[in-house]
Amino acid sequence: MSRTLSNWLLAVSLSLNLGIGAAVVLERATGAPEAAPAGLPDRLDLTPAQRDRWREAERGFLADLGDNWREIHTQRETLVRQIFAETPQRDAIDAAQARIAQLQDRQQRRVIAQLLAERELLTRPQQLALMQALLERYARESTQEENLHRN
Repeated sequence: MSRTLSNWLLAVSLSLNLGIGAAVVLERATGAPEAAPAGLPDRLDLTPAQRDRWREAERGFLADLGDNWREIHTQRETLVRQIFAETPQRDAIDAAQARIAQLQDRQQRRVIAQLLAERELLTRPQQLALMQALLERYARESTQEENLHRN
């Protein structure tokens, strides 16, 4: 795989992961229940039965994401500390980067599995509404690294 393609894929994955992580952190920080983001079941006009299935699917999903984000955070700290160590160890840097990529891949696969599961419980108009909500959100997102370097 070319370095440009690899960098692009990493940037896309990082953007998606950061957006999801920020949503999880914000949800936990505000004390909101670990369920669908506020308003989404209403926006999708879920029936009571769909809401029950949605909440059940979200519970495990959010727990998995939280666990994965904690591990990514730990690896990112290791990576940054190694980069700025008195004598950076390239092997340790490469190992931390590889582990982060592995965790991001696992997280991306979990997100895809969740979206496919959600798709199955939605009607076609609801699927299109969810797709639109995701596309709108992704269009507005930038990574924290981008924001740090812009200011």
